[in-house]
Amino acid sequence: MPNMRLRVLGIVLAGGKGTRLYPLTKERAKPAVPFGGKYRIVDFVLSNFINSGIYSLYVLTQFRSQSLLQHLSEGWQFGSLLKNQFIIPVPAQMRSPGETWYQGTADAIYQNINLIEQADPHVVAIFGADHIYRMNIAQMVEFHEIKKAAATVAAIPVERKHAHEFGVIETNFEGRILNFHEKNPDAPTIPGDPANVFASMGNYVFSTRTLLQELYEDAENPDSSHDFGRDILPKLVQQQHVFAYDYQSNKIPGEPPDQKVYWRDVGTIDAYYEANMDLRAVSPALNLYNRQWPLRTTSYPDPPGKFAFDMEQRRGVAIDSIVSGGCILSGGMVKNSILFRGVRVHSGASVEDSLILDNCDIGRRAQICRAVLDKNVRVLPDAKIGFDLEKDRELYHVTDTGIVVVEGNRSTVDVSTLLV
Repeated sequence: MPNMRLRVLGIVLAGGKGTRLYPLTKERAKPAVPFGGKYRIVDFVLSNFINSGIYSLYVLTQFRSQSLLQHLSEGWQFGSLLKNQFIIPVPAQMRSPGETWYQGTADAIYQNINLIEQADPHVVAIFGADHIYRMNIAQMVEFHEIKKAAATVAAIPVERKHAHEFGVIETNFEGRILNFHEKNPDAPTIPGDPANVFASMGNYVFSTRTLLQELYEDAENPDSSHDFGRDILPKLVQQQHVFAYDYQSNKIPGEPPDQKVYWRDVGTIDAYYEANMDLRAVSPALNLYNRQWPLRTTSYPDPPGKFAFDMEQRRGVAIDSIVSGGCILSGGMVKNSILFRGVRVHSGASVEDSLILDNCDIGRRAQICRAVLDKNVRVLPDAKIGFDLEKDRELYHVTDTGIVVVEGNRSTVDVSTLLV
């Protein structure tokens, strides 16, 4: 837990468009995309803050925010007698001179700088809402205080061959940041570890005075892109002590001492699909069953899952799968898949290697393989998805690796119409 005398304000950047997750982001912001059967991506960062004992949180929203706002209001906003306990969504305030949407991560904070000044915290933790991971933020804040840093950047070691994919942090042996290298294949490696580089996780802890000063200066700079990673931090490391916090050193209560850290950027459909599928492992790298570090979300009034019929060719069964509340497998078979809330799988239907989001209805004898079905999709009897990618491309979105994505609130085409 953070020092009780230390006032920590958390700000969650939750306004991302998530264009590479289309069509799952057609009607919702990326942080509101469902994950793991019953959660939303934003639940990870919010749970990390709450489990770390940090209860003062602003969530900055922007694009297609209705789904996110509804989720926050149903599951995350709580009343308290203490003024330093709140989770409040904040729409774009249009406080910039041109009254624009957020132009970058730093501009997003600058447009809400009054909230920081009013809260008057000792430090401000600015975290994104786009990643799947567990993190004890209190340990990062403690590291920041011990180092007497102006700012601290969360960093994760990645193999040197992937340096061109990340913003890489150059440090000395003490962890002080010397420079930033944006997607540079020749970026410096971690001191003493020539096989890996430090990749920025996009999570920052700032001393409040430093943050306010830098935000005001950056807002006055017409040549700035108003981004922490591109503008504020590269400038700050030349003037003050800025440190990298090694995510590998982060320990989560209830996890084995040798448990490796888990962090996934679910920026594409393929990455999103794989991160969900990670959860099905016998011993998953991301443990949703750790009661000492719960993944919190809206409390839904769903009935238990139900498996019906035990006859040859008509047996409700799920193998190596996650089945959420309210699901009914009425004589259908599910394998290597995740069923989100309220899914129905009818007699003779099969679902394999797929993600089926809330309230989908899989008709009799329908077959689904390597697909992602968004909310409220109705699959007609005898329909096939994922078996003929050329035909699927005529109807749905298909990734380069062959994952078929069916948009929400639609019915699939009757298979008989494809045979004419």
